[in-house]
Amino acid sequence: MDISIFLAKFWGWYLIIFFIILSFNPRRIKQIFNDLKDEKFLILSAFLAIIVGLLNLLFHNIWEPNWKFIITIIGWFSLTIGLSLFIFPRRTSSWLTLVNVKLAQTLYILLLIVGVYLLNVAYGFILY
Repeated sequence: MDISIFLAKFWGWYLIIFFIILSFNPRRIKQIFNDLKDEKFLILSAFLAIIVGLLNLLFHNIWEPNWKFIITIIGWFSLTIGLSLFIFPRRTSSWLTLVNVKLAQTLYILLLIVGVYLLNVAYGFILY
């Protein structure tokens, strides 16, 4: 299987599952923002984001003007957030807490659309 198709399936399912979880339990969004004040959670989150972002970029750093670019941007975003949380924990966590619950829900709806698009590319549900 092509690595781009694999990552489209992975990120597509991940984004949809994450959206469903946060839709049924929106208090989790506030809990995540509150947990950013805990240093252990912050370090674990930073390491996980760095690992996921770095693995994504090592296997898929493709800058073509098509759907593969979305996967590359997700990897770079994950790596950037992870490094920011690890290097500048207070500044980054305070920046992230500026995002209120309503804005986070809007962002998750956009991520749902991206997830559905990536799954459509991977499985070819709707041909265009």
